[in-house]
Amino acid sequence: MTTSSAKGAGMTEDRPEWTRSIDLASRRFGGTVMWASDELFAEKENLLNPWTPRHQPETFGPKGQVYDGWETRRHREPGDDQAIVRLGMPGVIAGVVVDTAFFKGNYPPHVSVEACALPGYPGVDEVAAADWDVLVDRAQAEGHTENTYAVESARRYTHVRLTMHPDGGVARLRVHGTVVPDPALVDASALDLAALENGAVVTGCSNMFYSSPNNVLAPGLAANQAEGWETARRRDDGNDWMTVRLAGEGVVRFAELDTSNLRGNAPGSASLSGSADGEKWFELLPATRLQPDTRHRFPVPDAAAARYVRLDIHPDGGLARLRLWGGLTEDGRRDLAARYEAG
Repeated sequence: MTTSSAKGAGMTEDRPEWTRSIDLASRRFGGTVMWASDELFAEKENLLNPWTPRHQPETFGPKGQVYDGWETRRHREPGDDQAIVRLGMPGVIAGVVVDTAFFKGNYPPHVSVEACALPGYPGVDEVAAADWDVLVDRAQAEGHTENTYAVESARRYTHVRLTMHPDGGVARLRVHGTVVPDPALVDASALDLAALENGAVVTGCSNMFYSSPNNVLAPGLAANQAEGWETARRRDDGNDWMTVRLAGEGVVRFAELDTSNLRGNAPGSASLSGSADGEKWFELLPATRLQPDTRHRFPVPDAAAARYVRLDIHPDGGLARLRLWGGLTEDGRRDLAARYEAG
């Protein structure tokens, strides 16, 4: 079910295209490491840290060098080490990254990744006893490397299990894919049509020099500038933009444009357009002045149904969050249900 590749830790060029999709396991989105067989040298929770792995040589604690990752003791008897992760946002997995950054003499030579789908909020014992699908089957891993493994599966998953053969350390586990929400947990008549957790995703943008545009669709408030979208400074007469495929076809009633934490780099103004097909656009919100470090909410009266929304910021800058409150059309509801049932 997988293909694999590897590159030196910290390298970003030539990554597989699927690594641009959402990290379903990120702690920023509510992912958690429910259990690990061992974590003597470094805590399991580090696996899902959203930042790039960090390392400071010769920082020793009572158990050895301090690592920003998960590290187990050396095995003296046959066996493997495992960690179980509950995804922050369930969905279809396109690929996984097992990053062994700074683990050079203590990385696992082989890894496996499995996944399962369970309803509700099961405990560790229930998850461990589930039927697991193998996504990465005892694949070779290299040290101090972002080991990438493409996954070919259309199923929707809620949990993953990482196995190190036999032991060692992993800095990060990234589970990239597409969010598929449970329709039973979504109020189709009143929801954020632009929320990642509802299945929305950025389909294009003019510039993402400082940070990903998908950040503006993330749950919660942005804690700092890095948790939003920020572009490079423009030196021409154009403007920056991004396009969003909504959670489903819907009618936008209110738009929230949040410039929190953006004080000297907030856009001067912004506008919103809607589209049924991503090609022909109609106005949702005319060019409207924005203030720095402010959550703005605007009514969108008499809007037509849209599947896509385009945000234009004038001339550049960034946004902490974009919320598009409204309701799904009948077609949108059917599409949401079909995606869930397909998984």
